[in-house]
Amino acid sequence: MVFNFLRRKDKTTDALARTRSGWGGGLAALFQNASLSDERLWEGLEEALISADVGVETSLATVNAVRRRVREEETTDPAEVVELFKEELAFLLEPEDKTFWDWYDRPDLPAKPFVLMVVGVNGAGKTTSIAKLAAHYRRMGKSVLIGAGDTFRAAAIEQIKVWGERIGADVVAHQHGADPGAVAFDSYEAAAARGADVLIFDTAGRLHTKTPLMDELRKVRRVFESRAPGAPQQTLLVVDAGTGHNGVEQARVFKEAVGVTGAFLAKLDGTAKGGVTVAVAQELQLPVVFIGTGEGEEDLALFDTDDFVDALFAPEPQRDGGR
Repeated sequence: MVFNFLRRKDKTTDALARTRSGWGGGLAALFQNASLSDERLWEGLEEALISADVGVETSLATVNAVRRRVREEETTDPAEVVELFKEELAFLLEPEDKTFWDWYDRPDLPAKPFVLMVVGVNGAGKTTSIAKLAAHYRRMGKSVLIGAGDTFRAAAIEQIKVWGERIGADVVAHQHGADPGAVAFDSYEAAAARGADVLIFDTAGRLHTKTPLMDELRKVRRVFESRAPGAPQQTLLVVDAGTGHNGVEQARVFKEAVGVTGAFLAKLDGTAKGGVTVAVAQELQLPVVFIGTGEGEEDLALFDTDDFVDALFAPEPQRDGGR
């Protein structure tokens, strides 16, 4: 594993610092000196979740589930209620198929080249996320090839080339305006010929021209399916955590069009609305695989449900009050 447990957990905790701060010092703080019979406590919990873009229905259902368990289990200790709350959130985040995450972080990748098609709207952090993914696999000792499939933006091609040189990953690119399907074909052929372990393929993200974009993405997907029929090609959606519920709606469009199989929550460290992670997992039944924890190429962590929930309830650092 690239990230040992402690380092991964530290990254997740640090990335969620703004979310905890935005929730008034952490959800756990709401229970301090609070009575479980006080309606204001439960309303505060609902408001905290909603303000973090967990989603209204999911927020209300989660709080109601915790209240029901408190009654059924006759719980009176606020600390125990915190644990119930963590269990309910973990349930929302945990996909039924838990082997999904292993496809992204195991020594014996399920195919060679393992094709990872990356989609998402422009501005979501897709290019940087691709660089982080490439660096992740390079640290695993895997050879990586990147396909510059966002031919709509010349800047995207140049950015991918710069990242590839920095990370040590080969890049296959055509000219600005080229057919992305042709880039996909050449990228796969090059990855296969060079014995690359992982092929990460960038795509365009101009959602305002939705129909032609989705047709283009479907074409790219068909190219990969034709080159390696039956192989578990993955489509990873990059979502800017700071976009809140708009990010969920964007994810919905991509999932319905191209069969997204997992999510990369980018810029999680820069938002107080980390609850969108729950919304993506619950409303779209889409497992979160990676989270962006900073701006550097190493600022990536494999998503872990327990780490994430623990980080939401982690206490804020104590200040010395100037003494």
